[in-house]
Amino acid sequence: MHKVLIVMHDHVHDDYYRMNKVEFETLPAIGQYLYNTDGLVYQVEEVTNFAGYVSSKGAVALVVVHQVEKELPVNDLYGLNIEEDLDD
Repeated sequence: MHKVLIVMHDHVHDDYYRMNKVEFETLPAIGQYLYNTDGLVYQVEEVTNFAGYVSSKGAVALVVVHQVEKELPVNDLYGLNIEEDLDD
């Protein structure tokens, strides 16, 4: 697992702020959508890896995101239900 720090890019104020620390099986790619623990969907803008860092000691990367438009089908997980369709 890769521990990363999610950073929100606030386009309105051209600012960045820390959201949360999460773990991924594989590092996200630029353009990828992330369904976050807050129940909202974000799109990855940039990924910055830290050389020499290991997940057991902390985050190994920064993932910069922005919230996607509410009208996009990804916000409804394309009609899927996490509990019924994705969990084991």
